[in-house]
Amino acid sequence: MRTTATSATVRRLAAQGHLIGDAWIPSAAAGVFDHRYAATGEVQAQVGMAGDADVDSAITYARTAQPAWAAFSPSKRAAILYRLADLLEHHAPEAAELGALDNGTPVGVMRPGEFTAGWVRYYAGWCDKLDGETVPGGRVQAAVQRVPFGVVAVVPPWNGSMMGMGQKAAPALAAGNAVVAKPPELSPFGVLRFAELALEAGLPPGVLNVVVGGAVTGAALVGHPGVDKISFTGGSATARLLMERAAGNLTPLALELGGKSPNIVFPDADLDRAAGVAAHLGTALLSGQGCALPTRLYVHADVYDQMVDKVVGMVRSMSVGDPLDPSVLVGPVVSESAMERILGVVERAGSDGATLLTGGTRLGGDLAAGWFVAPTVFGDVDHDSDLARNEVFGPVQAISRFSSEDEVLAKANDSVFGLAAYLHTGDARRIHRFVGALEVGTVVVNGMGRFSPATPFGGTKQSGFGREGGRAGIEEMVQTKTVFVEP
Repeated sequence: MRTTATSATVRRLAAQGHLIGDAWIPSAAAGVFDHRYAATGEVQAQVGMAGDADVDSAITYARTAQPAWAAFSPSKRAAILYRLADLLEHHAPEAAELGALDNGTPVGVMRPGEFTAGWVRYYAGWCDKLDGETVPGGRVQAAVQRVPFGVVAVVPPWNGSMMGMGQKAAPALAAGNAVVAKPPELSPFGVLRFAELALEAGLPPGVLNVVVGGAVTGAALVGHPGVDKISFTGGSATARLLMERAAGNLTPLALELGGKSPNIVFPDADLDRAAGVAAHLGTALLSGQGCALPTRLYVHADVYDQMVDKVVGMVRSMSVGDPLDPSVLVGPVVSESAMERILGVVERAGSDGATLLTGGTRLGGDLAAGWFVAPTVFGDVDHDSDLARNEVFGPVQAISRFSSEDEVLAKANDSVFGLAAYLHTGDARRIHRFVGALEVGTVVVNGMGRFSPATPFGGTKQSGFGREGGRAGIEEMVQTKTVFVEP
């Protein structure tokens, strides 16, 4: 496996601890997490996890700093965020390596620094656009103002913690909130580096605080009465526990949760393009560890065999290996327990009657020490099986066949999730029908989609509520205040 100078950055970030107010505070009040490199299984650093007192201190600093930050002129807030975006872009190569060390994401697949810079820059542009309204009402003047919540708790996902800060912290800060972020213990380093660069950009101390930790730290944060809004990305089971903690203070939430996105292919589709979406986006990207990835592929019976051959051929040709190698497409999964869980899903899928077409094993040889699962494709998957209905969060594609529009639409919607759906067809009327009928937050037609900071993203049903991106994303970070003025 390759080595990188960024390994020293990982050790430094772990040693300096949590950002609380204007200082980096080492603390292991809730224990120590051995962070392992997913490609080798070796311990990279020991990460101290924040306890209740650390969380309380971070929130106190945030509450103290927030009013002055909100009082900054919009142009002054924007200038700091623009500087942060420039720094993220400048350090983009380092951020890519940091992502590989954080969670095993190949450097040639995701560019977290550039992605995050784009989101920060987009929301910097919103600082001077959160205007109010004047409501006609006769002699009594009525105005509606948009004001920050105060302190926003941000919990980004482990599969892209720095990118999650762009999606969550950037709009919160642009709107005048202070932020307390809790990166996951599995991948804390992207968030910690984001915080360092934010201070370098001139963000006032206390406006952004970071407390690293697991369940204990998260529970202290989301249950704290000093938190005014929560933005969380993660699994549905964790979200339920989070909601229980937040309910004590009636803290509002925005939740971006799991998905089991259908990918529907009709005979009139561009089959090569559709197969590329299934293989590269649905199986390879992030080693399948993405909430909106198209992981259940429904193919019309007339082209089923053709599509299966194309998808399997593409998956078998994928380069799997060292995430620090720019030529690698598929890296390891995030942890040993994740690998074992995914292999358990594979074993059950075979027992449920699905046909294993490729993959399905842990990789050996030079990759044996890491947590590598061979990109896997199953055919003839029963719609009611565990593989078809539950989120795998690994490089596993499930292919089923269908015969009619009504059948596949019913199967696509027959899910507890509703994050995204993908449709491949050349029929404009069919596109119109499906876009209206699919019960999801995002529909991608004839491609992979471009999830950008300018477009709202979020789900329905158990995929959560609230939106990130676009105007909707910053409106999650403000509340309205109505003012009546009598002459």
